[in-house]
Amino acid sequence: AEYMGKINPNLFSEIQLMDTLQSLKHPRDHFLFSSECVTRGHPDKVSDSISDSILDACLQQDPESKVACESSCKGNMVMVFGEITTKAVIQYEQIVRNTLKDIGYDSAEKGIDYKNCTVIVAIESQSPEIAQAVHVQKPVEEIGAGDQGLMIGYASNETDELMPLSHILSCKLCHRLEEARKDGTCAWLLPDAKTQVTVEYKVQGNDYIPVRVHTVLISAQHIPSITLQEIQQQLREHIIKPVIPAKYLDENTNYHLNPSGSFVIGGPAADAGLTGRKIIVDTYGGWGGHGGGAFSGKDPTKVDRSAAYAARWVAKSLVGNGFARRCMVQIAYGIGIPEPISIFVHTYGTVTEGYTDTDLIDIVLKGFDLRTGCIIRDLNLKRPIYYKLAAFGHFGRTDPEFSWEQIVDLSAYKKV
Repeated sequence: AEYMGKINPNLFSEIQLMDTLQSLKHPRDHFLFSSECVTRGHPDKVSDSISDSILDACLQQDPESKVACESSCKGNMVMVFGEITTKAVIQYEQIVRNTLKDIGYDSAEKGIDYKNCTVIVAIESQSPEIAQAVHVQKPVEEIGAGDQGLMIGYASNETDELMPLSHILSCKLCHRLEEARKDGTCAWLLPDAKTQVTVEYKVQGNDYIPVRVHTVLISAQHIPSITLQEIQQQLREHIIKPVIPAKYLDENTNYHLNPSGSFVIGGPAADAGLTGRKIIVDTYGGWGGHGGGAFSGKDPTKVDRSAAYAARWVAKSLVGNGFARRCMVQIAYGIGIPEPISIFVHTYGTVTEGYTDTDLIDIVLKGFDLRTGCIIRDLNLKRPIYYKLAAFGHFGRTDPEFSWEQIVDLSAYKKV
């Protein structure tokens, strides 16, 4: 309190400060961790969705398409730009408009109007130098990485999905917001929204055990005619209660529901959007680290995407087979080189007795072929499945087409 008062004596009143400190109070062997998510109507996710819609259209007609498609949006304008080499005939403007329509942006009052927005297209072909280095006249086993980079996979046994609880809940809240808007349960909702969930964890040896949900934060765009009280009541009843198990909610859980008050102006009308600007939302909500590469708009020769899916596949399989309770996997690649440059496994001290993290690297090398082309083949990544992934996270999904969520049987590599 003394320190904050010196910085700005008007920042907190004494009562506000005491309330803040009380809300953060927890046992010394506990800690708080927060993760966020955004809906498909958030401007950055609008951009991700457009980029992945174009990718899917290319792959639908030509599975060998090479796509690096970025999108941006602001006001009533969308720009699509990048490098695409494909045999497909693509109507870029129509795909943009169809995507905006599917998201729910059908008027400028909501954020952008699919019917009359300006669409700018600046697409060129992939560099022939990159093509020659990566895939031209190469068998699957020799396809090189589309660029250098490092990718992170993560898994934890704290949820059925083997994902961090803070992140899986924030993503499910966003998914529920979209469901409730589209099925009419909360017809007052508009496409743009954000969620954030803070979970209180207990440190138990090397394990982090989720104890309770400390805070739920939702900011949801809405029509002008609904009151804040109605919004808060319906968010509790129709969004939070169906998603967060009652065992994690108690009388001390904090709820910040549309804390800014009015949120009528949203989407691209309120903020500019850009592909690849929600990489933590797309992955593990701040757990496990991130290599820095975005996913949307990239065909699977781009290891930013395919190797990140493979790293999740490996981490989830190690935890799912009981080799560890929590696991982070890092894989690194170089442009034109098929094999990983490095593979690293870290289990945070939760490796099963009788094994070491080095043992798990040996198991990974035996159980998975992490060459670029083999990842694409084994995970069947040339399918048009990516628009669905552009919102609500790329991991922890139960949809059968997301092959990296299928646990590989590694029992053959267990010690007797």
